[in-house]
Formats: sequence, C-alpha cells, structure tokens
Amino acid sequence: MRKYLIVLIIIAAGSAFWLFELDQYLTLEGIKAVQAQLESWRDDAPLLVGLGYFVIYIAATALSLPGAAVLTLAGGAVFGLVWGVVIVSFASSIGATLAFLVARFILRDSVQSRFGDRLHTLNRGIEREGALYLFTLRLVPIFPFFLINLLMGLTPIATWTFYWVSQLGMFAGTLVYVNAGTQLAQISSTAGILSPGLLLSFAILGLFPLLGKKLVGWLKRRRVYRQWSKPASFDRNLLVIGGGAAGLVTAYIAAAVKARVTLVEADKMGGDCLNYGCVPSKALIKSAKLAHHIRHGDDYGLEAVEPSFRFREVMARVQRVIATVEPHDSVERYTGLGVEVLAGYARLVDPWTVEIESSAGGITRLTSRAIVIATGARPFVPSLPGLDEVGYLTSDTLWLDFASRDEAPRRLVVLGGGPIGCELSQAFVRLGSAVWQVEKGPRILAREDEEVSALAEASLLRDGVHLLTGHTALRCEREGERKFLVVENQGREERLEFDALICAVGRVARLTGYGLEKLGIATERTVVTNEYLETLYANIFAAGDVAGPYQFTHTAGHQAWYAAVNALFGDFKKFRVDYSVIPWTTFIDPEVARVGLNEQEAREKGIAFEVTRYDLEDLDRAIADSATRGFVKVLTVPGKDRILGVTIVGEHAGDLLAEFVLAMKHGLGLNKILSTIHTYPTLAEANKYAAGQWKREHAPQKLLSWLERFHSWRRN
Repeated sequence: MRKYLIVLIIIAAGSAFWLFELDQYLTLEGIKAVQAQLESWRDDAPLLVGLGYFVIYIAATALSLPGAAVLTLAGGAVFGLVWGVVIVSFASSIGATLAFLVARFILRDSVQSRFGDRLHTLNRGIEREGALYLFTLRLVPIFPFFLINLLMGLTPIATWTFYWVSQLGMFAGTLVYVNAGTQLAQISSTAGILSPGLLLSFAILGLFPLLGKKLVGWLKRRRVYRQWSKPASFDRNLLVIGGGAAGLVTAYIAAAVKARVTLVEADKMGGDCLNYGCVPSKALIKSAKLAHHIRHGDDYGLEAVEPSFRFREVMARVQRVIATVEPHDSVERYTGLGVEVLAGYARLVDPWTVEIESSAGGITRLTSRAIVIATGARPFVPSLPGLDEVGYLTSDTLWLDFASRDEAPRRLVVLGGGPIGCELSQAFVRLGSAVWQVEKGPRILAREDEEVSALAEASLLRDGVHLLTGHTALRCEREGERKFLVVENQGREERLEFDALICAVGRVARLTGYGLEKLGIATERTVVTNEYLETLYANIFAAGDVAGPYQFTHTAGHQAWYAAVNALFGDFKKFRVDYSVIPWTTFIDPEVARVGLNEQEAREKGIAFEVTRYDLEDLDRAIADSATRGFVKVLTVPGKDRILGVTIVGEHAGDLLAEFVLAMKHGLGLNKILSTIHTYPTLAEANKYAAGQWKREHAPQKLLSWLERFHSWRRN
C-alpha cells in the first residue's frame, strides 16, 4: 500500500505540474521574465527565498521534472556564483538521492526478482566498483542525470555512496551552469552553454576515474611483481599444469588459436573423470542397472531371475570402457592437435617460470607468458581413529582394488550421502553386496529439495541399501580379521562389520606441491581467483576443481574457455566467468538432474517463485518403459513463464534437462517449450507437458468465460 501511495503522490504531483502549466516557469524565457521579481524577493528576504528555491529544486529533481538545467541557471542569476553553487550542489544531490530511493523502494525488488540471475554479475560489479562508475557518469553532463538516478536505484549501491559520489561528481557541471546563469540576460539557449569544446573537456574529465583505476591496477601489479625478474622473452605462450578436463580443454583452445602451449601431467591423461570418476562409475552403474532389470524381469513381462555374473568381468568391462575413451584424452591426440605434452611434476618457480621434474628423471625449466593451474581435486578422507588400521577405499582407489575380486565385497560400508556415495551404494547393492550407507546429516542429497531426497532414499531402500541418516562415524575397530565402523545416533553407539569401506564424503582441491606458497598465491578450500580466474598474479590462472566453486567435469571445461582466452588475450579483452546456468546430475536410479534454483535455495535467498510439476506416471512413454517414478518440477517467476530453475527426477533425467538448460541460457520461457514439437512417444514430452501444465494454471479465466458465452451464442 505504501508503494501505491507513493506512486499516486508522484502521479498527482506530475499531473498538477502540467495541469497548472507550471512548466512555463522552468523554461529559459520563463525564468528571464521573472528574474527581476526573484531578485527583488531575494533582497527583501534572502533566507526565505533561498530556502524556497532549495525546496523547489529538490522537488523538481526528486520528481524528475524537466527544467533542472534552467533551475540551475536561475540559481546563478538570483544568488550569484558562490551561493548559487552551494545551494544547487546540495539541492541537486538531495533531490537525486530522493529519486534514487523512490526507484529503489518501488521497483528494485520486482526487477531483481525477475532478472536477478541475469543481473548477478552487474550487482557484484556495482557493489565492488559502483562508486567509480557513478562518478564517471556524473562527470559527463551528456548522460541524463534523472535517468542515472532511477537506474542506480535498481542496483545494490549504498545510499550514502550514491549521495556523496553524486555531490562530488555533479559539482563540475553545476559550476558551469551556475556560472552561465550569472550572465542569464545574455543566454539565448541552454544548448549553447555546453559548447563542443566544453563537452569534449567533460568527456575527457569523465575518463579520469577509469584511467585512475587502470593506473591503480598497474601500480598494484607492479607491486606484486616487483620481487621477480620478468624474462625478456618466453618459451611458451601458455603452460598448463594438469591434464584433467580443465587442463585438456585449456590446452586444446590455446592450440586451436595457434598459441605455443605445453601441458604438464604427472599421472594419467584425462584426470579423475576418465580414470577414477565419471567414466568408470557410469560403466559400473550400467552393469548394475542391467543386473537390476534381470532381477526384476517380471516388470517387463519376463521371468524374474537372479542374474549370473562374475564380478571380475564387470570390473574388466569398466577398464575396457576407460580404454575405449582414453584415446580422446591421450598424449598422441593432443600432440597431433599441436600441444606439447610433458609427463612430470610441475612447480612454479616465479610468475613466469615452471620447473618440471620428469617422470623419467631430470628437471626442465620453461618460461611462459601465462600459466593455468588445473590440478583438480582428490577424495577427502576423514580423520577417523583406526581408519588406517582397518583400511579404506576412495572413489579413486576402489577400481584397482576391486578389479581382482571374483565377487563384490560381501559387506560394504559407504561413508557419505552425497552424489558419489549414493551412486556407489546403489550400484554395489545391485551387484550383490550388502551395503550400509552412513550419512551424518538428516537426509541424503542435502542440496536437493526434501521430496527429491525422500524419493532417492526410497529408491535406495527398495534396492536393499541399509540407509543410516543422522549417524555420525566415530571410529574404526579391528578384531583379528574382522573390521568394524562404530557410529553414533541419538546417543547410542552401533558397530557395523564390513569387508570394505569406501570414503565418499567429498573432494578437496589439490593445492600443495606446486609452489603456490612460495609465490604467495592465496588458497582457502580452493585457489583464490577473481571473476576472470586470475590469481594474485594477472598472468597465472586457475580452472576446474582446484578453482571451484563447482566440482563437475562440465564446469571445468566451461572455466577452461575463460582461462585460455583471458590468459592469451586478456591484455586486450577479459571475460568474467558466467555461472548463471550450471546443470548437474546424480546418476542413481531414477536419476536426479537440476539446473538453476530449487525450492530450497529460492526460499533461502528470498526469491519469489511459482512451482509447476508434472509427474511421469502420466507420461505414455514412461508407462511403456515401466519408468514412472519421478517428475519434472519447474520454478518460474510469479505470473511469468521465465524459468528460474528445474529439477527432473526420472529415467534419463540428465538428458532431459538439456532442453531447460538451453532455454535458461538463452532466455526462452515455458511458452517456447510448449510451442515446440516433441516426438511421440518419448520421455522428452514430459518437458512439454510440464510447460502445458503451467499454461493451464495461467489460463485467462475471464477471457475463457467470454469465449464460452460466444460459442453458446454461435450455437443458438
């Protein structure tokens, strides 16, 4: 109601301004006509006239009424240069701040809620450097000040910052206009006040803050680099440390634009994803899923039988899959693309020099204009008492350990209720292991909505996983050949006997052994970078898991583009990393896929949303495939079809999500998805039906009522 009241007051004031033809007094001719009267009033009551002029100027600026330039001239004509500048300077800044506050109060919340995801980068920039850019705009009078007032109100810039920057930045223009006003009788047009030469001077003046920023940046870089001697020339344009997803893509892009690039990898090309993570786990999940289908053949009209297989052959298939994919990331392929690949351990010596200890022995030093750190992450191992005595596996080591087993471990404990823990628990229980999954929190997949976690829990329990949420691992114990994990729940301890224990409680960035400490490159949980992926040194970048904030292969590749381009061409143009649309999938059965916000995150961030849900049990193809568990849930801006986020649970959810990722990336709404033809019968139709559900919920009921009457009339 307060917003409506303010809008009504503004409309009433604006209407009165035009209705009573007050605009005639804010013209050059109008001011000249009453100049003598104003000067007479000033002589009789200088304080009262000055205060009245001050209030009128504030009101005109706050309401964004035309005539601010003429009012400024009047200030010079009536009060002279000194007092005119003082009064106008403060009145214009106060009025501008009032307009700023009105725009913020009435419009900012709705604009930010509707375009918040797209404005995220702008908001961060304004919070960090808003004063600088506002000052630049204020110095150049060709930018309409009233428009600046309103637009800045929609951003997160602090009110006090807006006021004092406006006070300072508008001073030069105020001085010019007030000084011109002292010669009001000789002025025939306000356009003549700002000559081309004066405009050019203002424009040059407006560049000073930006040039100052560049100078400050140059001085900071000089201070950072001053202890190091920069080489006169360089061996390479780019040197990449790490041959995982981020490193490979970075090197590929550099070679594609004909830069001389060296890639250094200490272990296996392809990194964790190829050798220990994405590829082997998905191969294992496929075998486990097939075993599950055989075990439940009666769901498809077939005989349900217990699958017969040798676990050793399942693991051999995993290795064959890795070997088949391996050439895509091989030394031979990247050498053929123009990348020099070196096997060894790389360590930064200075901002341009990398020392490489070869796997075959010997040390080589290379200099490079730019360096990208893409060293990835490793599994986190909790400091549980007795863990080393009983032995443990991680998502990195289990493939080699299990490769020689004829059978899956009889009793398996999986620590962790995140995506990796859930995928491994379900896969191994389907392959015959008795699995206990231990999660400290109250539910698994804690980043997802509660109903998603509940559906995932139900699926794991149905497959036979002993799911222990709310259980804290205390210690490991050994009694001869028997091994136990001791867990605690609500004050009670329980011992879980196991043959194998997998730690799947997260991953940590590889930060040590690369010389980061010597160079003073800051690290927290990851390498600290700015929005361009630069570290402390503008020529050293980080990308992938070692840089965060996401630990996905596809985000590592996404960051790699920015790292490569900024490293090679950043002196001319830099690109901020765009994290606005990041998808991910947990490959349990049914899959859980998400992009953008879910309900949980939207509530935490205070973002208004509507939920549209379509259940797969109504989808023809899902019914035919006996894959009806799951749903498509879309979050949209209230009353609009603009997508804020999507969660899909179901068969091939990760594949189905791609349509929504594309829509969000390019600003397409649910109406566009609804109007797109989807092949029948496919699972992808679920996306269209979700859009149709939204359309039905937003049908124009009043119009439909009139159409019903129209059709009734046509029948009669």
